[in-house]
Amino acid sequence: MKTLELLSPARTADIGIAAIDCGADAVYIAGPSFGARQAAGNSIEDIARLCRYAHRFGARIYATVNTILYDDELSSAEALVKDLGAAGVDALIVQDPAVLKLAEGLGMALHASTQCAVRTPEKAKFTESLGYGRIVLERQISIEDIKAIRDAVDAEIEFFVHGALCVSYSGQCYLSEYLTGRSANRGECAQACRSLYNLEDANGRVIMKNTPLLSLRDLKLYGKLEELAGAGVCSFKIEGRLKGVNYVRNVVKAYSEALDALVEKHPGEYRRSSFGRVTGGFVPDLDKTFNRGYTELFADGTRCSWRSTGGGEFIGIVKTMTRSGFILEPAARGISLSNGDGFTFTAKDGSSVGFRADEAEGFSVKCKNVQGLAPGVKLYRNLSAAFEKAAEASLPVRLIEVALNVSIADGVISIEAVSEDGRHVSVRERVNAEAALKPSLMLESMRNQLSKRSTPYSFRLESLDAQGDIPFLTVSYINGLRRSIAEELERIPVTALPLRTAKADPTVKAPSELTYKANIANRIDREIYSSRGASKLEDAYEITHRIGAELMRSKYCVRHELGLCPKQKKGLKPDPLYLENTGRRLTLRFHCADCEMTVEA
Repeated sequence: MKTLELLSPARTADIGIAAIDCGADAVYIAGPSFGARQAAGNSIEDIARLCRYAHRFGARIYATVNTILYDDELSSAEALVKDLGAAGVDALIVQDPAVLKLAEGLGMALHASTQCAVRTPEKAKFTESLGYGRIVLERQISIEDIKAIRDAVDAEIEFFVHGALCVSYSGQCYLSEYLTGRSANRGECAQACRSLYNLEDANGRVIMKNTPLLSLRDLKLYGKLEELAGAGVCSFKIEGRLKGVNYVRNVVKAYSEALDALVEKHPGEYRRSSFGRVTGGFVPDLDKTFNRGYTELFADGTRCSWRSTGGGEFIGIVKTMTRSGFILEPAARGISLSNGDGFTFTAKDGSSVGFRADEAEGFSVKCKNVQGLAPGVKLYRNLSAAFEKAAEASLPVRLIEVALNVSIADGVISIEAVSEDGRHVSVRERVNAEAALKPSLMLESMRNQLSKRSTPYSFRLESLDAQGDIPFLTVSYINGLRRSIAEELERIPVTALPLRTAKADPTVKAPSELTYKANIANRIDREIYSSRGASKLEDAYEITHRIGAELMRSKYCVRHELGLCPKQKKGLKPDPLYLENTGRRLTLRFHCADCEMTVEA
């Protein structure tokens, strides 16, 4: 049986707990340092607290130690890795292979971060040989590519299914470091891809002005989960370690319900990797929380529209501008507006403009002056304040099912309890009580009280066998029996489904030459690659800042997005184009044979 895991981001331990409650099978989170989202660090104590909570459900916690490391950081990184292991972390998500050495003997599984830029079977084989039990694949690949990689390795396959997208192949973007000195490989990305640029040709003619040409829509593979599972993906990953709790709750609940439906559709073929059923709470809606519009990226092996144009649900057209805002002509019945709603629209130059409602009364909205907002503009809502408020007021509950078999004979009550994850508890008590005057009502009371929940357990009475006199039992006594069973279950650790681990295979050779794109930043990296036959090792870009380096490579193509691709229009040539921002100029080169675009200094 194949195990399916829903992997949620968490900026904080409390957001991680919320993700578990909404159905996440695993959570990834950063420790106090060396995480690829520097603004999302957490204390070891908070991570330990999250681990304790997650492990109640057999859910797992993965810590991100996925920056490149310099020589003078190795001892600190080793100390961190040991602290994470002691805190109960189940796996490390790693970019720098030095961490593999630092984590030896600590019992944690090791996952190759998407920053390792694995997008071919050959790269996957080499990555696995370093000792990774799981590989997080590059996002800009197709389902057919995933199948090929799945067939090439024994490692588990993890793939992003939702959230913000990097325009570059992951781990090989040096644009932020070039422009600002803040390295994406060091957790300090300045998100230069979200900036506004002028697009120019070789003659300096402006093709587009002040537009976020490198900003992509958000990924949404909600409708592709069955295909991805069939291709060999075992972990379905949500992006968003900088997102708030409402975003995480909504997205996790939506995908958890979808995975539950997939498991139910294929009985005996799939199962979830953790325990406990999520019940009640709000109805998730992926259009109601912040998004830049959605794309399935390259999942089908074909190009669709990738560039962000705002996104969200179409709510209507600006009818009239007022001194303090505007009046909306709603697109359909049932649309209502709230203070704090987030809106987007497409400006005349093709750029996406976003703003928030300060106040909303009916369809009259007060907001700050927004350039380009005018009568006739189509408005989309990419954040519903009312939805988020309603979701906060109606949270789901996650409960582990426990089957109870009860027998009463000769004044002795015996209860056998078995949880869905296989824990077994027996309770046997002699009751010194008079016989119940109405045995049938007494048995009914027992059924009702024993079938209630004691968080995090939902009790189900499978059998109640009574012989002889039925003793009179108070409601508080019966509830005490149920609580005792819950307490005994809590004392027994949940046995989680095992994570795959792997041993390094030094017989698998590295390429003889490794460029700066290998992100080699310390002596352990050099030792590992040299021992695998690499004879020429370039230092990471962050160390050398080599002139003329390729700053970014991507399947995303500005020419294709704007209808300027030679494959779209005969006679066009793939001549370079240029991005200009505050006097800085970047060159876009187009590699049509590989359908790739590069950004160069």
